[in-house]
Amino acid sequence: MPSNFGNKLVIAISSRALFNLDEGHRVFEDKGLEVYQQYQIQHEDEVLEPGVAFPMVNKLLRINERLGGEPRVEVLLLSRNSADTGLRIFNSIKHYGLNITRAAFTGGASPYRYVSAFGCHLFLSTDALDVRRALDNGVAAATLMSSEPNNQDSDSELKFAFDGDAVLFSDESEQIYKEEGLEAFTKNEIETAKQPLSGGPFKAFLSALHGLQSEFPSSNSPIRTALVTARSAPAHERVIRTLRAWNIRIDESLFLGGLDKGDFLNAYGADVFFDDQQSHCDSASQHVATGHVPHGVSNN
Repeated sequence: MPSNFGNKLVIAISSRALFNLDEGHRVFEDKGLEVYQQYQIQHEDEVLEPGVAFPMVNKLLRINERLGGEPRVEVLLLSRNSADTGLRIFNSIKHYGLNITRAAFTGGASPYRYVSAFGCHLFLSTDALDVRRALDNGVAAATLMSSEPNNQDSDSELKFAFDGDAVLFSDESEQIYKEEGLEAFTKNEIETAKQPLSGGPFKAFLSALHGLQSEFPSSNSPIRTALVTARSAPAHERVIRTLRAWNIRIDESLFLGGLDKGDFLNAYGADVFFDDQQSHCDSASQHVATGHVPHGVSNN
């Protein structure tokens, strides 16, 4: 990570994830780049509506207010717009009072290459190809899906929810399940219960998030985390021992044994949920903001 960011939690977000740019995108698709550029300039003083990730970003930046002193959370904007067409985005950032000061406007090129340059722990976008490229470069990333409006209070806890295999953990066990079935998967997890799983693409982000959590009393933290997994007993033990070996605390763990995750995520009040399987994401997005992590055997 670049030294000038110190020990900050650094998150990069695309402009279409932060704000609702659907109308402008339709202009681009229907009428081309030149008309799109004119459209954005003509409307640059019109404030954009919040996008799917806006509530999460708002809560993240409020954590800096809780801590005081040097900000511990940095949110960066990565956009395929040019700086000229992106002025409307910065005007909207100013309107909502979001403390986002750094950005990369790439003029149509993929912005993923700046994710590593900025030293980001997480990249959120609506462009699946950009997300895959970020993952291939070792950065936690997810494709944010359209979801029902999040009605959580903007001043309440920031709640992250994660799937286990192929997200927090490697897909080594999921490969056995896919290739040999549930019985072989369960047998393997019992035999290796005391052997920690390897880290998945979101391990480093979870670790950085845990470090930020640790700066608050456990009884009064603005951040809450949950593991929401299709695993059930006896496959739970290896997961618990893995997190213990990593010295990472998860506030809530839901071992659902294959039950649909949507209702549980809604009950938990997740601000965002990350899963590698598209079917789980489709279900979850009916309840909460959801990020598809195109990683592992389910996405080969």
